Amino acid sequence: MNDVHDCTSCAVAATSDLIGPKWTSLLIHDLSEGPRRFTQLEHSCPGISPRTLSERLHTLEVAGIVLRHSYPESPPRVEYELTDKGLALLPIVEAMRGFGHQWLIDDHDHEHVARPRLGARA
Repeated sequence: MNDVHDCTSCAVAATSDLIGPKWTSLLIHDLSEGPRRFTQLEHSCPGISPRTLSERLHTLEVAGIVLRHSYPESPPRVEYELTDKGLALLPIVEAMRGFGHQWLIDDHDHEHVARPRLGARA
C-alpha cells in the first residue's frame, strides 16, 4: 500500500513543482484564452518582471506545456500557446479559481487580494 501512496505523493509533488512557482498558474490561465505575445502576458500579470516571465515561459516550454512560435518579421514577433499537455492543466487551474472565489476572495473584492473570510473555519 505504501508504494501506491508514494507514487501518488510523487505525482502530486511533480505537478506542484511544475505549476507551483509564483505566476505559473496565472500564465497557464492567461494562455487558455489563446496565443499571447510576451507583452500581453506581461500586462496580464502586473508586478512580474520581464526576467521572471521569460524564465517561467522557458520552463513551461521545456516541460512541453507551452509552445513558442517565432515569426520572421520586422520587428520579430513571438507568441506562446498551450500544448495539449498544457491544456490538460486547465481543470487544475479552474479548481484553483473556484477555491479562491469560494474561500479566499469576497465577490465584491475587485482588488483580488486573498484574505480569509470572517467566520470561516481555519
